[in-house]
Amino acid sequence: MVRFNKVHVALLAGAGLLMLSTATAVTIPKGAVAVRPFYIDKFLGKWYEIARLDYKYEEDLNNVTATYSLRKDGAIRVDNRGYDYTKNKWKESIGKAKFVREGDLGRLKVSFFGPFYAGYNVIAIDRSYKYALVAGNNLKYLWILSRETTIPDNVKENYLAKAREIGYDTDALVWCQHDKEE
Repeated sequence: MVRFNKVHVALLAGAGLLMLSTATAVTIPKGAVAVRPFYIDKFLGKWYEIARLDYKYEEDLNNVTATYSLRKDGAIRVDNRGYDYTKNKWKESIGKAKFVREGDLGRLKVSFFGPFYAGYNVIAIDRSYKYALVAGNNLKYLWILSRETTIPDNVKENYLAKAREIGYDTDALVWCQHDKEE
């Protein structure tokens, strides 16, 4: 039988807190700068995913949208939807977002799984809030968003150049199709 004294318990508790804080750490890639001023009221609403660096939760999805709305508790509701073309069905994931620091800085943290958050950093957005470039915690996560199902070539090239400057592999982007209505 293993016996724990106060020191063991304190060490285990500290390790547990360290693991939790590491799992919930939200960062921004080196060289990326979040938009300031950032106006959440202008950002709310529906966005179409134009391109992304693929990862397991969006694998095989097209027609991806993200809709942001205010919750009663002051957080932001995140409603992600996409059509899984391998299973011929719609998928939806509901999460929440909060500001990492000040409310006028485009640094948010997003959670779809309980207390675990990931960085969601708006690093470019046009004045009318029609197009956005969003970086995750690191160089594995990147999204190009639009209020419409397409994006002008000049905006696309500008965002791709910005992403490359930071170190993103823009050749690995998945370009989302928008050919289905729900």
